This record gives sequence, C-alpha cells and structure tokens, in this order.
Amino acid sequence: MKKQEVDHILARMLDSHQNVSDLNFTVGKPLQVESDGQLVGVDIRPKIKELTPFQTETFALTLINQNRRLTEALIKKGSCDLSYSLPGKARFRINVFSQSGNYSIVLRQLESKVPTIKDMKLPDSFYEIADELNGIVFVTGATGSGKTTSLAAVLDQVNENKSVHVVTLEDPIEYQHPHKRATFNQRELGNDFDAFASGLRAALRQAPKVILVGEMRDRETVEIGLSAAETGHLVLTTLHTVDAGQTINRILGLFSTEEENQIRIRLADTVRWIVGQRLLPKVGGGRVAAFEILRSNVRVKDCVLQGESEGKTFYDIMQKGQAFGMTTFDDHIVGLYEQGLITQETALAYASRRGIVGRGIDKVKSARGEATTDIDALKMDRGYDKSYDRAF
Repeated sequence: MKKQEVDHILARMLDSHQNVSDLNFTVGKPLQVESDGQLVGVDIRPKIKELTPFQTETFALTLINQNRRLTEALIKKGSCDLSYSLPGKARFRINVFSQSGNYSIVLRQLESKVPTIKDMKLPDSFYEIADELNGIVFVTGATGSGKTTSLAAVLDQVNENKSVHVVTLEDPIEYQHPHKRATFNQRELGNDFDAFASGLRAALRQAPKVILVGEMRDRETVEIGLSAAETGHLVLTTLHTVDAGQTINRILGLFSTEEENQIRIRLADTVRWIVGQRLLPKVGGGRVAAFEILRSNVRVKDCVLQGESEGKTFYDIMQKGQAFGMTTFDDHIVGLYEQGLITQETALAYASRRGIVGRGIDKVKSARGEATTDIDALKMDRGYDKSYDRAF
C-alpha cells in the first residue's frame, strides 16, 4: 500500500463525521471512527464491510514505514507507538497492536492548536498548578480522558508567564509548543531517547525548571521523578488511576514493603497536586470533563504518611477543602448537572459515590422547585386496621 492511499483513507475517515477523535482498524469490523465517544462505521468506496487480516497488516506496515525499532517492538512486545502526519489536515498518535494473531490499529487525532486553561474552561486550580515552583503534579484518568490536553494547557500558561527552560518527554509529541517567554525542548520516545527513565535522568543535566514526563510507567521513572521534584524542579506527569487514593497506592505498589515508609515520606514532601479526569457525555452531543482535585496541605501530608483510615481519607479532605481549590468527582459532577451540561442518568453513572451525587441532585431539584421523587398521590388510609379493632 502506498502512502498516498493511506492518506486518502485517513482523510475520508476524518471527514465522515463530526468531532472525530479516534480512527479504528479492527479485523472483522468495517472502518470505524469515534465521534463524541461512540464508535460509528465509515462508508468508503470501494465499500469495506469487514477488514481482513491482510488489510490491517498492510496498513500497519505502511504506517511503520520500515522503522526497525517499531518493527522489533511490535514483534517482541506485541504493540508499538508512533506518530503520523496527514499534511495540511491532521496529526495522529498511533498504537499498532497484535490481537488473536492479527493486527489492529487505533489512531488518536491530535489537536494542532495548543489549548489554554481559559479556552478549555478548566478549574482555577490549574492556574495555581502552573505557578508552582517545584514538586510533582499527577494528572490521572483512563486512556483518552484528556490528561495530555490538560497538561498542555498548564504548560501554555507557564509559556505565557515564565522565562524558564521546559523539557518534555513524550510518547509521541502531541502538542508542539512555540517559544514564547519559556524555552521548550520537546523530546519524543524512540527518536530522542530510549526510555522515560533514561530520558528523565538526562533531563536533570539539561538545566530545566519544568519537566513533563508523558507517563510514570515503572519504578525507576518514579524514583528519578521524585528526585527531580526534591531538587527544585516542577515535574508534571500522568498515571492511569481513577482517584487520588489509588494514585498513591499505585506508586507505593512499585516499591518493596521495606521501602514503603521512605517512599511515603518522599511523596508527602514532593506531591503538590493530584488531578483526576473523566469525560462525560454532554447534553446535546460532545463531552465535558469532570475533575477531582487534591491539593497538598498538612492533612494531605499526614494521610500520605499514615495511610487512609476511617474518617480520614483523601475523599473527606477534598470534600472539606473546596475553599482551597479542591473538589471531588461527585461534587464536580453535581455542578455539571446544575449547569445543565449533563443528565441525571449520566451524573449517577459516572459518580464515585452514587448516594452523594443523588442527594446533590435532589438539592438542585429542590432549589429549582422540581419534584425529587416520582411517588405521588399519597394519602392517609383512614380505614387501616379498623377490622382489627372490631375483632375485639
């Protein structure tokens, strides 16, 4: 398959629906795109009802373009990551992976314009994250929840306001930051460094003030990241966890039991913020982000050092810390419902604690003068138990 044919197919898929975020090639299915969070088929001429193993493999090998490192990774590890440009139209982050002896491909469309905190309507806490001088900031969530986009907005805020050196370690580079006040050096895994740990170790010798690490994947990367935060750098990174408590536990799980106390001390000293993200279906189409934000303070440090216990959890701290820029997913989801951005069904489906969200929705409905229950026409049963009285 020629590059021109690949470009033609990708262009047709992008134009097939509104708000396309991902392109999907899977054996046994037609060409698919993800539009507003839903996979939908794509009509193309000649029509492809079901992709064959030969078609997906040919497409994958064309994208890989005889790159030895990517080919070896695909054969040995079962998957590989790369980037691809569709001239004048789009850039993609691509993952090619093996499944049941066949190859599948997922292409994530990358935005060309660097997002801003204001344009994305992110919580005001993100401005404070950009103002941090040192420490480590974790942005967590599932794949495709917008972690990289939020971090790009934070870096743009740094770029606008600080004359500092920023080094990014990405897999692959998604947003290309122009030089404004800050000086950016963006490095891509595979092309510019061979592993996040070695790239991060080298970054410490490159005199940066801010370091972006695409993902904390292993113990060595975490350890070097903590060292960087301890030595006066601001480290921004992501983890695939669902909330603040799981983030701390995931990091602790990378180390032995004997090392746990030492790592707890280091985390308590270096963690500045833990931000969780989820994308929810929006009323009228599209998606809206919900956030959980934990900010370091004395109570948070004590919770990291001693572990969570009854009545002393990260959730409790976030609930009571709204004045300091903190929030739980549940409180933020109720706020989105109050603004009319999501439905009640969506709010309850994505809640961390359904009971809390349910009570929050009832308060919103009461304030609007709406009914909080579908039970109606209740009346007193005045004849209840009279037969019992007559029997005696």
